[in-house]
Amino acid sequence: MGNLRSVEQAVRKVAPEASVSVTDDAKVVAAAKRVVFPGQGAMRDCMRELDVRGLRQAVLDAAKNKPFLGICIGLQMLFEHSAEGDVPGLGVLPGEVVRFASELKDTQGNKLKVPHMGWNQVHHAEHAMWKGIAQDARFYFVHSYYVQPRDAALVQATSDYPRPFVCAVAQGNLFAVQFHPEKSAAAGLKLLQNFINWNPV
Repeated sequence: MGNLRSVEQAVRKVAPEASVSVTDDAKVVAAAKRVVFPGQGAMRDCMRELDVRGLRQAVLDAAKNKPFLGICIGLQMLFEHSAEGDVPGLGVLPGEVVRFASELKDTQGNKLKVPHMGWNQVHHAEHAMWKGIAQDARFYFVHSYYVQPRDAALVQATSDYPRPFVCAVAQGNLFAVQFHPEKSAAAGLKLLQNFINWNPV
């Protein structure tokens, strides 16, 4: 759903020698050496499309067995449940997807808009996917919901709006982010390049 072509173009830029496919064919997903799982839009719509296209099992298998990068809704869909539409997710990771409060204010008392849209600093942990990316580098966000993992060990990065929220998680061969690396200039391209070169044990 959504930003497939911009993700494809960004991956092609950092990996010009790679064979890159945008597909809804479960067999192509199953045969891929690594999978990027992007998305935009409403959680219910994205989950429905996954099932209509027969992709649920292929995505579940990829998330468990090969380098896997979730982006935006592609992060949120990995969790057990979303408050957006009160819909179950894929249940790969334990936790919930929740909405920003409607009355958010910054430290000066100014009202903050939801959806959260724009460039924000990302405070990241140590992980191969952050190689060459400065602490507090800025990435581009567009979202009204964010993940709340039940396992703190999953958390790989947070951002602030205005309080800290989780914006990246990792488990084994899986890495997923709330922001859009394909729209995040040099830092985003570096993250995608790191994914292309990432060989999780």
